[in-house]
Amino acid sequence: MHKHSPIHVTQPSLPPLDDLLPALQQIWHSKILTNGGPFHDRFESALAEYLGVEHVSLFTNCTIGLIVALQALELQGEVITTPFSFVATAHSLLWNRLKPVFVDVDEHTLNLDPRQIESAIGPETVAIMPVHCYGQPCDVVAIGDIARRHGLKVIYDAAHAFGVRLSSGSLFDHGDMSVLSFHATKVFNTFEGGAVISADAHLKARVDRLRNFGFVDEGTIDLPGLNGKMSEFNAALGLQQLKVVGDAIARRAAIAAMYRDGLSGVLGVHCMPETAGHVPNHAYFPIRITQGFPLQRDQLHEWLQSHGIYARRYFHPLISSFRMYNGLESAHPDRLRVASRAAEQVICLPIYPALTNDEARRIISLIEQAGH
Repeated sequence: MHKHSPIHVTQPSLPPLDDLLPALQQIWHSKILTNGGPFHDRFESALAEYLGVEHVSLFTNCTIGLIVALQALELQGEVITTPFSFVATAHSLLWNRLKPVFVDVDEHTLNLDPRQIESAIGPETVAIMPVHCYGQPCDVVAIGDIARRHGLKVIYDAAHAFGVRLSSGSLFDHGDMSVLSFHATKVFNTFEGGAVISADAHLKARVDRLRNFGFVDEGTIDLPGLNGKMSEFNAALGLQQLKVVGDAIARRAAIAAMYRDGLSGVLGVHCMPETAGHVPNHAYFPIRITQGFPLQRDQLHEWLQSHGIYARRYFHPLISSFRMYNGLESAHPDRLRVASRAAEQVICLPIYPALTNDEARRIISLIEQAGH
């Protein structure tokens, strides 16, 4: 038995229960549990204001949001995307009978490399689906330019990007749509949930119908929709979380600074570079295990686990290696050299507001010990 409690890569951040109880009592007495109740509408408006956008649609989770966003754009053909992400990114394409075309990522950001995007565009290409990996913004200007020149739609998987702000304005002003995750382990959570940000009111109206079975009114259905609505309980939690998310991000920043300082002298351990031009959310703390460190990444993963530290190999294996994708020409590892190398090197260390300084120092110490 370890004398320390197990530490996982992420844990949910929650507001005080006493702050949530009045909202739960209101929901209980109103008997409105879903279908655009008062908490849902208040949260949708508050979220739009916080994110600096106009057209937000709340969802039961991010995966359903991705599926609906693609459906709303009525796409048919090929979509260029990344192999270095959670599998829901590509799965949402298959659910819409779209063909993923994987391209390699940038060495420094691990986001889609715009040069690779350009070279992968073919006659069947209809869209680009980049991921703001670890909350690091994609090169939205370059991707937007490519999309305009080739007449392509852009749907950002922004599951990691809540609270990230560009120095030039909202990150979510870019692309036709962005999809957020409010899963329990994210920077901002509603236990489970998500949101789709649309570029205009017409697209939002279509998204809103698709998340509610395609209803226009009580007797009219004009789209093959599904049930993607957020409940009143999740919306009430979201409203409370908005009050404390700034403090949560600040605490994550402090932990990230401790890691950077403590690991700076460990040979073969490289923290992801900090880039200018945006305010980060510190959603994850990925490090790369390279030549010079005596253990391979997987060995370090096992070493940490043996001491009660449950770091994660995000993202291993690559999406392109799974059975439903590995037969694609674009999935061949020779075409995805940077992503393949990252999948063998990256490990994400625990980072969440409740992680104490002592726990962070212990994680640093264990990595230092493994390095000797």
